[in-house]
Amino acid sequence: MQFPIPKKALLRLLADGRFHSGAELARDLGLSRTAIWNLIHELESLGLEICAVRGKGYRLNRPLELLCETSIRGYLSEPASALASSLEIHDELDSTNSHLARQAAAGAAVCLAEVQSAGRGRVGRIWLSPLGGNIYLSVLWHFDDHSAFAGLSLAVGVAVIRALRQAGVDGANLKWPNDILWHARKLGGILLEASGEAHGRHAIMIGIGLNLYMPPGRGQGIDQAWTDLAQIMGGAIPPRNRLIALLLNELLPMLRDYGQTGLRAFLDEWRAYHCFDGQLVTLQQGTHRISGRVAGVTETGLLVLECEEGGRREFASGDMRLRADVH
Repeated sequence: MQFPIPKKALLRLLADGRFHSGAELARDLGLSRTAIWNLIHELESLGLEICAVRGKGYRLNRPLELLCETSIRGYLSEPASALASSLEIHDELDSTNSHLARQAAAGAAVCLAEVQSAGRGRVGRIWLSPLGGNIYLSVLWHFDDHSAFAGLSLAVGVAVIRALRQAGVDGANLKWPNDILWHARKLGGILLEASGEAHGRHAIMIGIGLNLYMPPGRGQGIDQAWTDLAQIMGGAIPPRNRLIALLLNELLPMLRDYGQTGLRAFLDEWRAYHCFDGQLVTLQQGTHRISGRVAGVTETGLLVLECEEGGRREFASGDMRLRADVH
């Protein structure tokens, strides 16, 4: 879904982070001052931080790099470019994963949005998705059978860490099964969703959310410690379109080969990035909680837990939190 032309035009004018008077904006867009004021409030309702100063006009609190297919493709490696035959950029979606799920029978596709109205995390959580500051990316891929993508979320995590390191982001690590952390604070997340198809094929939606700049007011709704690249890098955020390309450069070739390599090709690297090994944790599965010490993962990506109640158990999913007594 694309914004109406006046709203998109206003967003482009404001993206430079400079002051634009209401009269100037009204003249350039052929609208009334009241219409400009209404559009400003619509953009603010989507999470954009806009400063209004009498006598100067309106400006964004920080310049905005809008998503651009040409720019993204200019940074893609040759293998990734060949695999990204369909690259969709939307101004607004309910969620990039949901959009791709609605066209699951199509071939491989990449989908990005400036803002999500119903972004989702795991275990039913809302993924806050304000306009313009972060990355909301999904890839649609197909596997021949269910076993072919066992442990895939862990391999996706490795791909994300590799891309972040290439962008100059040091210190990021992983939490089983799908969180991207920096110094124990959530920087991003991965959401895999599958739908079966005829003849045994499965469509997988691989969603990645990454915080580049989260407006402080919006971040208050997050139920755990979080961070963004603006905090980590002192405001010197890597160009958003370049970072998206770096993610795709790692992710797409990995997906192409994963049916043959499986998780084993990424497991040692994933273990090096995992920051919960040996930690006391509580794992919640629905209404059931299990406490114990993390003893690694299996070759198919199952979490191994030395349970307080005795014995080792393996888990395919769950919401894992550090025990309060080790904070």
